[in-house]
Amino acid sequence: MSKRKEQYILLVSDFVATGFAWSLYYWFRVRSGWFSLAMEPQFWLPMVALCIYWHAVYLVFGLYRSWYAQSRFDELVAVLKATTFGILVLFFAIFVDDRGAGPQLQSRLLIAIYWALVLGCVGGGRLLQHTFHRRMLESGIGLRHAMIIGWGDKAWELYDLVHRYPALGYKVVGFISTSLVDGSHEGVPVLGSVSDLPRAIDDHNVHDVLIALDSSEHARLLDIIAACNSHDVNLKIIPDLYDIISGQARTNQIYGFPIIEIMPDIMQPWERAVKRFLDVVFSFVVLFLGLPLWVLTAIAIKVDSRGPVFYTQERVGKDGKLFKIVKFRSMHDDAEKHSGPVWAEKRDPRVTGVGKIIRRLRLDEIPQLINVLDGDMSLVGPRPERAYFVEQFTKEIPLYTRRLKVRPGITGWAQVKHKYDESIDDVRKKIQYDLFYIENMSLRMDFKILLNTIAVVLSGKGH
Repeated sequence: MSKRKEQYILLVSDFVATGFAWSLYYWFRVRSGWFSLAMEPQFWLPMVALCIYWHAVYLVFGLYRSWYAQSRFDELVAVLKATTFGILVLFFAIFVDDRGAGPQLQSRLLIAIYWALVLGCVGGGRLLQHTFHRRMLESGIGLRHAMIIGWGDKAWELYDLVHRYPALGYKVVGFISTSLVDGSHEGVPVLGSVSDLPRAIDDHNVHDVLIALDSSEHARLLDIIAACNSHDVNLKIIPDLYDIISGQARTNQIYGFPIIEIMPDIMQPWERAVKRFLDVVFSFVVLFLGLPLWVLTAIAIKVDSRGPVFYTQERVGKDGKLFKIVKFRSMHDDAEKHSGPVWAEKRDPRVTGVGKIIRRLRLDEIPQLINVLDGDMSLVGPRPERAYFVEQFTKEIPLYTRRLKVRPGITGWAQVKHKYDESIDDVRKKIQYDLFYIENMSLRMDFKILLNTIAVVLSGKGH
């Protein structure tokens, strides 16, 4: 089953469950005659509003992500947390002002009843769906194609485990060896070496890559991750026992077998939603309130030198998507006409007089807020690079394309911690900062970066 179909079924299931919970609550509250009423409330409008509300709550709590290999207990705990949070919000937003609820004790009882009904209906519906889905997987229906990286006892042990427990959702279609070998295990063939990995993923429609390397093969791990970066696959690795007991690896258990998800999507769905909301609101407010200043900046650019006010350039965004970045022009027109793509210098002769000022104040970056509104960029993220340099860096720097897994930003951790790119060594250093940000993305870190950016601009340290 595709992730989209799975999410669609969950949405429909939760809509039916929350609607049924409201119907039961309405019967208790209105039809049973057990509670006093000042006036009879509506049925359909509140039901639709509550169904939409609960879907928003569950979306924020990440309950529509794939739950392959997740236990039913974990599923119920996640529903419990989300439902309890949603009830607390309703308590402060609605029930506290319910004049028909009667005494305070009665109002609390109604809240408890509704909480239990939503939890029971949604949790029960998901439990039934999860159980049915699990039975389908155990029957071999809906398995996701997986590939095991490695060849030897460790890889064969992992295959035997996956084959023994189909509820994990994996169907191993082949092995990838770190050396040139031929062979098969339980009828599953070796599909090639690490250099053949991208082709094998495409040819066999692989969704999950399970890495089972021996200790002597750990040097190949970066090559494997880099080979998978251009594909939408989940990477999981079997850790060494030393990693587990020393606390160097956070592991999950699949039927008692430890496994680590490599480079997971750290930011929670609700944080991503809030991040995007703040991007849009901040960009609109700054562009609107600062309009007089932006007009003066445009006039100064036009008076100072020939050429357009805005400078556009094609950059590589999330998932390799190309887009046109917009900036106030700070260089002479056609600055790279004869040199081609080059790095900016500290005292770049191509920069105009006004350009030096707006660069120092970072005003040249302001039009990129248009890119933020379009969804091509975020306020915080790795800086977008030109396709020419992306191609060059991908060949020279392992994991460079990992930056393309997130939306690029106007500012980022690398920008506040390191100087401008003037050499390949600068790029390597900034890649470390970018990867650190990607693996630790959070709203808290975004605010920290924005505050650091403001400090850099006010101190005049901008380059």
